[in-house]
Amino acid sequence: MKGFLWLLLVLSTSVLAQGPEQAPDVPVEKWAGKTIMLIGAHADDDALSHGTLALLQAHGNQIYVVTLTTGNVGTQDPNLSRTQLADIRRREELAALSELGIPADHYINLGYDDGLLEFEDRKAVVENLVRWIRKLRPTVLMSWDPGKNYQRWHKSDHRAASYLAADAARAAMWRLLFEGQITQEGLKEYMIPEYLFYNDYDHDDENTWVDISEFVDKKVNAFAHYVSQYGPGWKNYKANPSDTELKQMKDDARSHVRMKDSKPVEGFRYYKGLPDGLGK
Repeated sequence: MKGFLWLLLVLSTSVLAQGPEQAPDVPVEKWAGKTIMLIGAHADDDALSHGTLALLQAHGNQIYVVTLTTGNVGTQDPNLSRTQLADIRRREELAALSELGIPADHYINLGYDDGLLEFEDRKAVVENLVRWIRKLRPTVLMSWDPGKNYQRWHKSDHRAASYLAADAARAAMWRLLFEGQITQEGLKEYMIPEYLFYNDYDHDDENTWVDISEFVDKKVNAFAHYVSQYGPGWKNYKANPSDTELKQMKDDARSHVRMKDSKPVEGFRYYKGLPDGLGK
């Protein structure tokens, strides 16, 4: 009997530690008046959420996309320099965001090197992100999912971006961390209240799905601007692909739109509360 009671205690403690499954009080499709900050490693990391971003933009929310690297490495074209590729990827990202209705001055690139984000000075990167969080004061942070109850695996830059975003969210709320921003720059400590975490292949921890039925075309058209990364441009870049090549890119993008209950959706792990608990 004692052993049975002990087992019940252990199980109940485990359930309480995990906490209840969260979901937004108001469906994401009805969000309005929020400030959304998306942190990604590369130009095009936001593509996983383009339908949701277009929806949120259309509903009067303020969207800011913060990209950590210039994307200056991701090509097999031997004729492109790092500077050329960085310029191309910036143009592609601004064109994609324009399709979603997001203004160019809401795109922020922090300028780190593609493929080497894990090796940057972690404190410096977090400080940079904290500064933007304190400036923009987002009500929702979107980023690669750092993991729930474990550290989620991502390829290198995505892995770094997920943990750096989480660390920055935690640090931004404390007035004695990076206090020079407060005493010298006039910023204020700030706690982000809500989070939408995304992932590209493992969707087991998702608890929120956004119906993007009205925004699939925007998602597809935005993706078709990433010529240097997808379709014909990765090995031999050309600024103006043919109509056939563009159609192939759009068809590929449309084929990867996820369906749930016969509706096109984008899935997220929603979290609300102290950033210390976002991985629990």
